[in-house]
Amino acid sequence: MTSPYRKQRVFGIIGRSGSGKTHLISRLVPLFCQQGLSVSTIKHTHHGVDMDTPGKDTFQHRESGAVEVMLATPTRWFLQHQSPTPPKLNDLLKIMKPVDVVLVEGFHVEVPASLEVWRSTTGKEPLFVSTSHIQAVATDSVPLLNPEAE
Repeated sequence: MTSPYRKQRVFGIIGRSGSGKTHLISRLVPLFCQQGLSVSTIKHTHHGVDMDTPGKDTFQHRESGAVEVMLATPTRWFLQHQSPTPPKLNDLLKIMKPVDVVLVEGFHVEVPASLEVWRSTTGKEPLFVSTSHIQAVATDSVPLLNPEAE
């Protein structure tokens, strides 16, 4: 039986809103690419985001009942998929082109291993205390790094 991750490395970058996850990912991607690795990313959000604009063709296609709507431009393409349930990470990985590393921002419950970005300025407790698959923490908090320093 083949792995659902197709031997690519899937690693999560998780943390509270405003902690610096996107900042870290935007620094890791070029670093990995310089090492000769192919990298893709998945960004999960709990907020409703709509790439369509009412009145535009793709909006009308979707509103008329299309299950998937693809918009293709000369340099990139977008695939919108309507789903009655939230997507699962494994399902998204299956439809993506295989690469060496997929960095996942979010999906903290489904990602197999992750790094938490935590800053005290978020005002929230770190997730690693109650999340077993967090392998490392990136932080600017000296007390978190060294509890005896308090």
